[in-house]
Amino acid sequence: MAWKRAASVAQVAADKGLQVKVAGADIAIFRVGETLYAMEAICPHADAYLAEGFVDGDRIECPLHQAQFHIPTGKCLGPPADRD
Repeated sequence: MAWKRAASVAQVAADKGLQVKVAGADIAIFRVGETLYAMEAICPHADAYLAEGFVDGDRIECPLHQAQFHIPTGKCLGPPADRD
């Protein structure tokens, strides 16, 4: 698959996510330091948009039920979500 442009670097703030659609997929983009990361945009627990959540360092907290995910890896860090 070829690279697809999702957004400009300037559009991704350090303290919140950016929701985009790339090739029909909903993607959340985050900035941690000077590095950008992309992950599935929808929380696996309850269909909330992760880009609307609370960013704390390298973690994103789901805005609906406070499940937490590690931004660089996408790993689930806390319930109620139960998958990466």
